[in-house]
Amino acid sequence: MTVISQVILQADDELRYPSSGELKSIKEFLETGMQRTRIAATLSENEKKIVQEATKKLWQKRPDFIAPGGNAYGDKQRALCIRDFGWYLRLITYGVLAGDKEPIEKIGLIGVREMYNSLGVPVPGMVEAINALKQASLDLLNTEDAMATAPYFDYIIQAMS
Repeated sequence: MTVISQVILQADDELRYPSSGELKSIKEFLETGMQRTRIAATLSENEKKIVQEATKKLWQKRPDFIAPGGNAYGDKQRALCIRDFGWYLRLITYGVLAGDKEPIEKIGLIGVREMYNSLGVPVPGMVEAINALKQASLDLLNTEDAMATAPYFDYIIQAMS
């Protein structure tokens, strides 16, 4: 939920107008709108490049993932891993656009650990994968945009750890 929605719902629940502090938070949210949109556009326009770089780095670091017996061994399993990379990158763009981690939580993290455990996917390996995705993404952003984006990746990493 965006800052604007949160402020409106809270004020309405309390039958009052938004406070000056709440209006200030809306102003700050709007002021970062161009940056958030720019980041989301960069990530989405470069999805294929980001995913390719992240998978390349992950397989180099962890060749056991794609070796016989690894969770990404074989074309089908590897394709599923790559699909998940794109899915997590999309979640990051949702969070960045909203300026909030709530979309990441609601859409993608509820039950993620249990899901991977039930599929036999090692969660520490997923943490490594998200770290690779983070690095490949941040490498495409300027310093300020990377600093604004990193916490969304870190939120996913922390939730999986």
